Amino acid sequence: MAAAVPIAPAQRKQIIKVLFISLLLDLISFTFILPLFPALLAFYRDLEVPSSPNASPSLLSRILTTLNTYKNAFSRPISSRYDIVLLGGALGSLFSLLQALASPLIGRLSDTHGRRTALLWSMAGNLLSVALWVAATDFRTFLASRVVGGLSEGNVQLATAIATDISSDAERGATMALVGACFCIAFTFGPALGAALASFRPVKANPFVTAASFSLALITVETIYLYLYLPETLPSTRARAPSSPSNKSPPTTTPPRRTNSKLLLNATHFFFILFFSGIEFSLPFLTYDLFGYSSSQTGRLLGFMGLIASLLQASATRRLHPLTNVRLGVTCCALSFLLLGAVQTQLALYVAAAVLSVTTATVVTGLNALSSFEAAEHERGGVLGNHRSWGQVGRSCGPLVFCTLYWWAGREVAYAVGGVGMLGVVAVVGVGLRKPPGTEVVRKGRGKRGVAREVESEKEVVNGKVNGRANGRVNGGKAGKAG
Repeated sequence: MAAAVPIAPAQRKQIIKVLFISLLLDLISFTFILPLFPALLAFYRDLEVPSSPNASPSLLSRILTTLNTYKNAFSRPISSRYDIVLLGGALGSLFSLLQALASPLIGRLSDTHGRRTALLWSMAGNLLSVALWVAATDFRTFLASRVVGGLSEGNVQLATAIATDISSDAERGATMALVGACFCIAFTFGPALGAALASFRPVKANPFVTAASFSLALITVETIYLYLYLPETLPSTRARAPSSPSNKSPPTTTPPRRTNSKLLLNATHFFFILFFSGIEFSLPFLTYDLFGYSSSQTGRLLGFMGLIASLLQASATRRLHPLTNVRLGVTCCALSFLLLGAVQTQLALYVAAAVLSVTTATVVTGLNALSSFEAAEHERGGVLGNHRSWGQVGRSCGPLVFCTLYWWAGREVAYAVGGVGMLGVVAVVGVGLRKPPGTEVVRKGRGKRGVAREVESEKEVVNGKVNGRANGRVNGGKAGKAG
């Protein structure tokens, strides 16, 4: 099958707008629940206390008993304050594990039936998930909402696939950065909005129905918006570049020249998320142990990190090559481990958090872009789905592994081990990964001359994709093989 004709600039701009608005709505809705987890799970725990010693324990009671058995296995005493945190971590791990199972399937379905179709079906699952949360007057219903959400949440990976469909190799990093910017903006404002909505409790049977209902409204608006304005971006649905008149055989797509091993990219994603999710999950423990932070104080710290990451996504990240972003981000993550292991003051805590914000703004965006470079048009959804799956497995394991080490050996040892592990990721990224040829726009000088060089470079990449045959331009043909 011949390469698809590059999408028109005006249509690309419109799709990016739809993608940005819809993903922002989705992620703000998703982050509503994050600051509510402690109070929400405490509500269900108190609600489902056995009425008598002979009463059969509820599902939540059995889960808490198991978690307490695990917690009491440590010689170091652990405050009961963390019972709910552990339960929230367990539910987070379950959600990530379900995502790991579903992501490859969602990606392959989008390659076969189209991005738009797969995304709308994913939205149907999201609607059901949030509707269950609205109706969750007991823990079983709430757990069902998380399971449905974990199996159906495909918005992020499909947004990444769409961003890949509509971007040339030279544009890929900047487009992926916009997807990352949605994350940073949502995680800056979504939790605060969710906490504010939770203060309105009109229904005693479900005190969090206001936040859940607002989340459902956002998902409903997003679904309608996508249905009305998102076109199909799957390359196989677009017109094909004309083949040479002298060549009567069916045109074929030149497969992408492999620069980085898919296995290496996926393994890098897994190990990075394994360590990074550990440092994320341990922050509430660290801030409470050292400074006695309340949930609101920890929320301000996370909001500070989200704000810095948003500013970086809007400025530096979208202008750097994806591999440069990854190298910068994993290095900052390793430094953050070492800083957090030695922190003694709140100023030092915020300095370490600011460094960690660079990681939030760069690594996953960069790895997604690098992974997309290694995929042919007909397999992008599946490749990106597999890539996301590896990361979700890391996210399901990281908090448990890191917090076990935190409680068993102490903060200094845990962060030192995490820092050494992340230095290993730094070495792999620095030595093992390379920039795919033809993926970087040349920027030399300013003014008209600099713009002319930039435009000419982008033309070479596009011409290489469309006319990358023996009768094409020399530079265009080379860029086409690289893409």
